[in-house]
Amino acid sequence: MITTEIKNMSYSFSVLLQNFVIARLEPNADLPSAVLASPGFLSITRTADELSIVCAEDVAAGLARVDKAWRAIKVQGPFAFDQTGVLASFLDPLAVAAIGIFAVSTFDTDYILVKSANLDGAVAALKDAGHRLLV
Repeated sequence: MITTEIKNMSYSFSVLLQNFVIARLEPNADLPSAVLASPGFLSITRTADELSIVCAEDVAAGLARVDKAWRAIKVQGPFAFDQTGVLASFLDPLAVAAIGIFAVSTFDTDYILVKSANLDGAVAALKDAGHRLLV
């Protein structure tokens, strides 16, 4: 059995101002031009099973299956690919606080989306765990 303990890992984070949606389209769906043209944070992932899009609420009109009211927490990177435990140090306190997440990783860093109603609790849990909120 492998166990991991996250200790003394403190990082900075910020909260993006926009409200986001998470959308699911069929795997062969075309990418909506409004989504592609939207500025700021955007994530598109296509698999054999689905096309998932995270985008600003205001460009999600017309997308069939949409889960609204998400906010994004940006873990301040960049982080080396061999640096371990960064995301876990954020997810563990959120799990203890019973806050569901949707995670997106990029080349440089990670973004953690939480429901808008849970944002204050998420920020408090992360600060209690020793992470620093940048404003």
